[in-house]
Amino acid sequence: MKISNETKVGALTAIAIVILIMGFNFLKGRSLTERNDQISSIFPDIKGLQVSNPVFIKGLQVGKIYEMHEKDNDLSGIIVTFSLTKNINIPDNSVAVINSDILGSNSLEIKLGSSKNFIKHGDTLQSTQKLGIMTEITNSLNPALNNVNKTLASLDGLIQQLSAILDPKTQGNLQGIIASLTSTSKQLERLIAAQSAALGKTVNNVEAITGTFARNSGRIDSTIANLQKTTGSLADGDIDQTLQTVRSTMGKLEQTLTTINSKNGSLGMLLNDRQLYNELRMTNRSLTTLLDDIRVNPKRYVSISVFGKKQKTGPILQPIIYDSTQGN
Repeated sequence: MKISNETKVGALTAIAIVILIMGFNFLKGRSLTERNDQISSIFPDIKGLQVSNPVFIKGLQVGKIYEMHEKDNDLSGIIVTFSLTKNINIPDNSVAVINSDILGSNSLEIKLGSSKNFIKHGDTLQSTQKLGIMTEITNSLNPALNNVNKTLASLDGLIQQLSAILDPKTQGNLQGIIASLTSTSKQLERLIAAQSAALGKTVNNVEAITGTFARNSGRIDSTIANLQKTTGSLADGDIDQTLQTVRSTMGKLEQTLTTINSKNGSLGMLLNDRQLYNELRMTNRSLTTLLDDIRVNPKRYVSISVFGKKQKTGPILQPIIYDSTQGN
């Protein structure tokens, strides 16, 4: 059967139209074989977003940008419509965000919400603005740049101060100080070298002392234990009763001293009566005279005569002064 030219032309035209429609839909991000739900979001600025840019959820591409047009004549917002090519449940409180990488490529990211209700074809998803990569980098670098500027300003001020300080006179003073420090360090080295032997002996003595302590650590511990025991005994003792006894004794001593200082009683009269003191002194002197005379003239008081007459002696004289410190 022979096909006419008109049939051939009609078939080719139909095929061309189908190919044109499929290509147009492909360029629009639409697919004839996949899910094609269309969702919209309104942005104040699309930051260079273009048709057919990818749509991501958690890094997975789930669709493409379908179309973009202004919200009104005042351009108060731009409506971005994207088509979903995967069967994914998207909560209706999810948020659409435009992302830009460092190379300038843009994409749309959907941050999933927590709602149990999901969006349907033709719904509008809320949107939010996100800073671009370069803006974030700039904002991150601004504090560092400010710190660098402050540091450079501080260094500049320090250099100016050093320039003002390091004049010829100041340099001479610094050189003198350095020379003095050098001389002092040399003197210290000589002093340390001269005293090294003494330092060695001191270290040896310290080692010997620590060794002694180490060897007698048991005794030291015992002594400390005894001290703790003693202090514990003192702390546990009846201190109040002891203090009362001391107070009572002091009271009695004070009463005794009061009695002695008064003229009542023998001891008080002996200490306070001047006449009695003088009479006792005279009596003691007379007794001393008598004893001294007995020593010098014993025959006057004891007479033993076997032959001859009794020898006469002179009167009793004043006692001989006897110094007891010089012996007999």
